Amino acid sequence: MKPIARIYQRVSTESQDLTRQHSLRAEAEAKGYQVVATYSEKASGTSEQRPELQRMLADLNKGDIIIAEHLDRITRLPMDKAEALMAQIEAKGAKVSVPGLIDLPKAEEGMTGIVIDAMQAMLLKMALYQCRADYETRRERQRQGIEVAKSKGVYKGRKPDIVANAKIVELRAIGYTIAKIADTLNVSESQVKLILKKARTEIVG
Repeated sequence: MKPIARIYQRVSTESQDLTRQHSLRAEAEAKGYQVVATYSEKASGTSEQRPELQRMLADLNKGDIIIAEHLDRITRLPMDKAEALMAQIEAKGAKVSVPGLIDLPKAEEGMTGIVIDAMQAMLLKMALYQCRADYETRRERQRQGIEVAKSKGVYKGRKPDIVANAKIVELRAIGYTIAKIADTLNVSESQVKLILKKARTEIVG
């Protein structure tokens, strides 16, 4: 019986090219694994409430391998939460594989030894830290850029997403709840409420 692999990817856009996903599957199958599912979603790595991530965690069985192109596809959470997520995966008896970081062993090689497992655990912890550090560095640079733009009087804030805002109003008009709109469009409920409030103001005005 072939060992089981599951591919998880977090995409930037709904239409993102899935060539790499197909490559990950081919690499896994070439090493003797059976890829039983691919979990793909558009969501932030800083959120624990990702439907496909939670579905994958629920599906995991002992011996399963989770394959991700990069570790930050799985998580950009603070270290304590990132480690808790990895502990949840480990508790299921599953492992994570990231090409070039924690490579997928060939099926016939069996489970890795204690020493290799310890090395992988160390690499994983270092990578988790780096993922979060990179995220926080980008956020800080963005904040600094905004401050500079404000000081020069050229910062105008984010441009409104006219298409997404119109979709929120449209879904509300056909009876969607605020929670369902937020889930459907992958936005916060507070954002939905704000757009609907602005829409009502414009109508009244």
